[in-house]
Amino acid sequence: MKLTEIAKILEIEFRGEDKEINGMNTLMDAKSDEISFFDNKKYLKELPNTKAGAVILKEEFKEYLPENTIGLFTDEPYLKMAMLTKYFAKPLIQDEPSDISFYAKLADNVVVGGNSKIGEGTLIMAGAVIGANVKIGKNCVIYPNVVIYNDTIIADNVRIHAGSVIGSDGFGYAHTKLGEHIKIYHLGYVEIEDDVEIGANTTIDRGAFGKTIIKKGAKIDNLVQIGHNCEVGEYSILVSQSGLAGSTKLGRNVVMGGQAATAGHLSVAPFTQIAARGGITKSIKESGIYGGFPLMPQKTWLKLQAKISGLLKK
Repeated sequence: MKLTEIAKILEIEFRGEDKEINGMNTLMDAKSDEISFFDNKKYLKELPNTKAGAVILKEEFKEYLPENTIGLFTDEPYLKMAMLTKYFAKPLIQDEPSDISFYAKLADNVVVGGNSKIGEGTLIMAGAVIGANVKIGKNCVIYPNVVIYNDTIIADNVRIHAGSVIGSDGFGYAHTKLGEHIKIYHLGYVEIEDDVEIGANTTIDRGAFGKTIIKKGAKIDNLVQIGHNCEVGEYSILVSQSGLAGSTKLGRNVVMGGQAATAGHLSVAPFTQIAARGGITKSIKESGIYGGFPLMPQKTWLKLQAKISGLLKK
């Protein structure tokens, strides 16, 4: 839609030359025909380098806008962004025919949406629902009652166990001054690379913009929650009931014990191990074995528990 239309929908005064906008994206990934937003000083260094055709932001940051990027100024950029996502959400149902390999095997009551592709040797079992524009590679096994949402990309030799949901919306809302919750329509997708195995009743949310990615060889247990735009590194292991908040990045071979969890927008160094129930609230830059909450080296946490236990016995 035209920028003037967008400004009208968002009730923002429009200044500048009108142009066609074809999508929404992050500051770093947006193209000249896409719109982005800025509402967190943590990402200020990205603003002058964006290629976005337009950015929703507060007027106090207009000096950081690139020359060819038009600003839509508001005191509530995050809220306005949320309102706009509704207008760029894709249709949930597509009518185009799907491409299912002759050598794939699907149970009689499997549902496959339009414009999807399923590779040779893949088995999809009873009750599974495959959305529109989904790509599933070779020799995958999709167990009963798995739901794979639209636009998901799954590579080769992937196993997804019963009841898992891949590509659902992240838990994202913007809030009005009156406390109303405005849904953020998640416009991204999930990508799962080769040789990944996902346990039963696990959920992996699609990206708000861009993708959530599970990299090659990762193993994910039952009942794991992975938020929007997360990145799970190669050969990482996530044990049952662990969880990643949105935009968490795990390096290669990270291990998270049962019920361990992260806050959002942080990173964990490769080959790090998090003991059961460990709570990660800050990025981990050095590999090691950590536990407890607040998180600390596991040996330190064990010594602390021993000292507390000793005090209680006195």
